[in-house]
Amino acid sequence: MMLKQISVFLENKKGTLAAATNILGNNGIDLIALSIADTTDFGIMRCIVNKPDKAVKLLSENGFAVSTTDVLAVQVPDTPGGLSKVLNLLNESQINVEYLYSFVRTPNDSALILFRVHDNEKCMNVLQDNGITFFSGEEIYSLSE
Repeated sequence: MMLKQISVFLENKKGTLAAATNILGNNGIDLIALSIADTTDFGIMRCIVNKPDKAVKLLSENGFAVSTTDVLAVQVPDTPGGLSKVLNLLNESQINVEYLYSFVRTPNDSALILFRVHDNEKCMNVLQDNGITFFSGEEIYSLSE
């Protein structure tokens, strides 16, 4: 149920992001989801790719600081208040959301949101008990095929 997210630490200077994405693209690695957070001196590129292990290896070999984190791909109703309902369930269960970012909309009027939470297992149990659907890594990685 969990996906491997790659976090790449990038110097906040011209060309660094292009260099990292060139490494991925030139080696047949597809960016499926992407979020970038920045500060004055550095940025963090968080991404889901179709070949996470290969991406980590290549980026590391090319001098980038890379780490992986487990995240959850959650199907959320794509209606006003849909996300807040899911967040309220987590809040009521004392589950802290560290961050999230939108991924795609699905054909069945849902949005796919990537969640990084403090306790993945508890989060999965709470949301599944409330009829919320998750996507596996294999399902997400196959979107690039």
